[in-house]
Amino acid sequence: MVRTCAACGTKNAVPTRHLAHAGRCGSCHGALPPLSVPLDVDAATFDDVVRESPVPVLVDFWAPWCAPCRQAAPHVQQLAADVAGRAVVLKVNTEREPELAARFGVRGIPSFVVLRGGRVVTQRVGLADRREMAGWLAAA
Repeated sequence: MVRTCAACGTKNAVPTRHLAHAGRCGSCHGALPPLSVPLDVDAATFDDVVRESPVPVLVDFWAPWCAPCRQAAPHVQQLAADVAGRAVVLKVNTEREPELAARFGVRGIPSFVVLRGGRVVTQRVGLADRREMAGWLAAA
């Protein structure tokens, strides 16, 4: 995974298992904070993050044409900032990754899945707010 340093703009390779950890830029040694935004992923990146993450992972299955998905997006964005360092938030576009959605039995969107150690802990369909999603992560 490549993360860009906010201080100097250097691109830093960060192993997926360290997305929830703070680190340092390899160039300027400035802080690289834990991932605090939802990460839009393909199937390969999804599998890598879920397999390697030491913290719970919340996955938002969505599509660009879905109005409830667009309503949920700001909540997902805020949740990612709120749980930085304690969880990782992923977004999967079901139009681009239909096989990944099928793997989790996603038939309606938005659909949310919380995984811990690669296993499903919670799976919910429908619009949810940030507090509800935070509760799912806390239970994981």
